[in-house]
Amino acid sequence: MLDKTQQELADAIGVSRQTIHAIEKNKFVPSVQTAMLLAKYFKLSVEELFELED
Repeated sequence: MLDKTQQELADAIGVSRQTIHAIEKNKFVPSVQTAMLLAKYFKLSVEELFELED
């Protein structure tokens, strides 16, 4: 999406780089707060950024 490193994104929203990595690899479901911060950062809705699995 943007030309940012995991560390830059993590710093921008106040989480660890490992958290960003785990979210990207679908190994961690972010908290509502983290999901909202990510959506705000990318200027998307939470629904656009994340999908519910059946």
